[in-house]
Amino acid sequence: MRIVLVEDETLVRLGLCELLNLNKGFEIVAQADDGVGAIETIMQTESDVVLMDVRLPGLSGVDVLKEVRQRGLTTPIILITTFDDDDMFFRAIQNGANGFIRKDSTLADLTSCIEKVIAGERVFRPSVTQSARTGLEAFQPKFESMELPEPLTKKELEVLALMTAGLSNKEIAESQGVTEATIKTQASAIFAKLGVRDRVRAVLKGLEIGCI
Repeated sequence: MRIVLVEDETLVRLGLCELLNLNKGFEIVAQADDGVGAIETIMQTESDVVLMDVRLPGLSGVDVLKEVRQRGLTTPIILITTFDDDDMFFRAIQNGANGFIRKDSTLADLTSCIEKVIAGERVFRPSVTQSARTGLEAFQPKFESMELPEPLTKKELEVLALMTAGLSNKEIAESQGVTEATIKTQASAIFAKLGVRDRVRAVLKGLEIGCI
């Protein structure tokens, strides 16, 4: 598994290289230490995954992510950070991040995250659900001000927020500790209340009224 590593702190970058190289299936094929240089490094290097710090000099990791996605890059990208930043998290989702993990995660968690995104899964930090809850109070009035035949419940608002963040029904179910069937039922109720037919239109409505 070929990895491009983007990290501005030299000691952290070297440490990650040493740790990842302990896994014989991983190979660091290129490195960058700033946002501007990261764009060309990522675009010019054939890799299986990009592991990139959110905070970089020049351009942020999310800005780099947005730029390479606009250039057509489909390689999975995992963003790493030292803290919880809800706004940064949702921007990363919007711009095509495949994973988002904290630097204080274990090596096993990081290794698992890399393997999963390469396999086509999306992996996000456990606090995504809390992030959605934190943001509910901010955009709840926007929902309430809409002329809906029937208002959305707090749980439905939370599910819609997670849909808008890009999570699948399965991912939402896992984060909520319920079955996927339960989420599908809640999704159907959301569609009916918003007057839309599917998830895409529900997400567009969520964006329109300011979920993220």
